[in-house]
Amino acid sequence: MPRFDDSDFAADLTEARSHGDASPSTAGRGSITIPGDGRRDSEVVEVPATRSSISDASQFMHSLSLSPSMRDHRGSRNSFGTSLPIPRSPRSPRASRTRLSSVVTTDDREGISAAVSREILASQLQDMAKEKVEAAKNMAFAFDIDGVLAHGNHLIPEAREALKMLNGDNELGIKIPYILLTNGGGKTEESRCDQLSEILGVPISTDQFIQSHTPMSALSEYHETVLVVGGEGFKSRDAAEAYGFKHVYTPKDILAWDPTISPWRHSAEEDRVGARPTDFSKVKFDAILVFADSRDYATDMQIIMDLLLAENGQLLTRAKDPISSRIPIYFSHGDLVMPTDHKGPPRMTQGAFRIGVEAMYKGLTGVDLGRVIYGKPELATYKYADEVLKAWMEEIHNETRIPENIYMIGDNPASDIIGGNMYNWNTCLVRTGVFQGKEGENDPNSPASMGTFNHVLDAVKAGVRKELGKEFKFKWNEKVNPVLHEEGISAVE
Repeated sequence: MPRFDDSDFAADLTEARSHGDASPSTAGRGSITIPGDGRRDSEVVEVPATRSSISDASQFMHSLSLSPSMRDHRGSRNSFGTSLPIPRSPRSPRASRTRLSSVVTTDDREGISAAVSREILASQLQDMAKEKVEAAKNMAFAFDIDGVLAHGNHLIPEAREALKMLNGDNELGIKIPYILLTNGGGKTEESRCDQLSEILGVPISTDQFIQSHTPMSALSEYHETVLVVGGEGFKSRDAAEAYGFKHVYTPKDILAWDPTISPWRHSAEEDRVGARPTDFSKVKFDAILVFADSRDYATDMQIIMDLLLAENGQLLTRAKDPISSRIPIYFSHGDLVMPTDHKGPPRMTQGAFRIGVEAMYKGLTGVDLGRVIYGKPELATYKYADEVLKAWMEEIHNETRIPENIYMIGDNPASDIIGGNMYNWNTCLVRTGVFQGKEGENDPNSPASMGTFNHVLDAVKAGVRKELGKEFKFKWNEKVNPVLHEEGISAVE
């Protein structure tokens, strides 16, 4: 595996970011080749991968697979010879979108009247502080979710105040753009945004939300029949169907067809009820998509291995050449651990599952598994985030552009911080998730450019003060008068 020093890798990313559509390169032996070419009229952009497409199992385990860092970084885990398709536009016609016209949502007439009055007053104040308004529009935040805004379904208290301030609870009443950029997934964007809106206590729109497999919707232009792995129940299947994949199956569907396929299966009655069994001996799978964490390692790994070793993705067959006839497998992210509401160390997540699959494939075939990984810190995720930010700017400020000063706030140095640093974003590392360093202590391998913070509110305030000044007030003052620009009564009554 070739190594890259930080300067070479940063230069490669800068060059990749400066170009728009990236065409797929020729992959070497054992690497993934994205099918199809000449898609000029497509709604897909192909972004060069920045992680090796060859598994980490051959180094068993290569230290960078376990702990990638800025200090000793070989690129990432996809090779530069692979392209990752992402949607050309975040507003896909296939997916329904949630529109939020205001941060205030109430059926109360008095509430609506107060909101309108506040918007008028804020507009008057903004007209008198144009320089500060432009600075506010020229900055944006990208938040990780787990370990930054919430632990599972439990709110991190400071998160609500931070988001309310960005939604307009500040001295100018102005909305400062932000998006949610998470390596989580396993359900539709609409379902997750509804859930987050309830947890956070502020409305979250699908137009400002990216989960790990959101950019993978572009793969529906390449693959029709797919196995989708991970997540609760059949929610990942719902997400894949919303993306436009024509034939979506899950391991539970296959288990319902033939329970003996997994000797150590774990199957509940609701799984059998929701399953869609068919004669899978006649189905040819085009690809495997791991959308979220496996809930049944034994069954999922067995079926994945069956398909990777099969002849052209057909169960109950064995390929003579496990490389040339192998169907592609995509993972939605590469994180090894994640924060949860568990009081001990972070828990294992999809990256650990992936390494298990890689090691099994290596042991059974003697060759490394070629695969593609989306999610942070992959370049494709950040290029897609640019498009989402640009569309969100149009939504809230009627300006189609990407803010120049973007702040990534995360808890995982190996994904949030390393990705943000490589993409030239400002990075803030919080101590409410994976990273548990002492106060004032930065991560030694992948240090955040803005330093570390006790929680997300402190990080947001640091970014806002850097762009809008140390005296910027983080609360809206209902008594402020736009003529006097201070508390008091207007001289003209």
